[in-house]
Amino acid sequence: QVQLLESGGGLVQAGGSLRLSCAASGRAFSGYTMGWFRQAPGKEREFVADITWGGSSTLYADSVKGRFSISRDNAKNMVYLQMLSLKPEDTAVYQCAAKPSRLASYNDGYWGQGTQVTVSS
Repeated sequence: QVQLLESGGGLVQAGGSLRLSCAASGRAFSGYTMGWFRQAPGKEREFVADITWGGSSTLYADSVKGRFSISRDNAKNMVYLQMLSLKPEDTAVYQCAAKPSRLASYNDGYWGQGTQVTVSS
C-alpha cells in the first residue's frame, strides 16, 4: 500500500517560516517526480512546486517563487518544502503528491492527506 504522509504544518505569523515534510512508503519511488499542492477554503487545489527524481529540475508557482524551496532525499524517500516569508494568502491544506515522471499527470499518481498551514496577519 502506497502512503504519502505530510507533516510540519501549523500556525505561524506572517513573515514566518515553516518546513513541510512528506514521507513516502510502500513502494520504490525511483524515478518519481514529487510535488506539493495546496487548497485554500473555497478555492481549487493549486500547484505549488515539484522536483524531479534527481533534483535537477524544479518548478514553482509564480506566487511562491523566491519564498518556497522544494528538495528531496531519495535515500530516505522524503520530500521537503521550505516556506519563508509566509503570507496570510499561503493559508491552505498542503498536499504531497507523486507521479511516475515529469511528463505524467499527478492524477495518475499518489496523494497524501495533507497538512494544514495557517498564516496569521
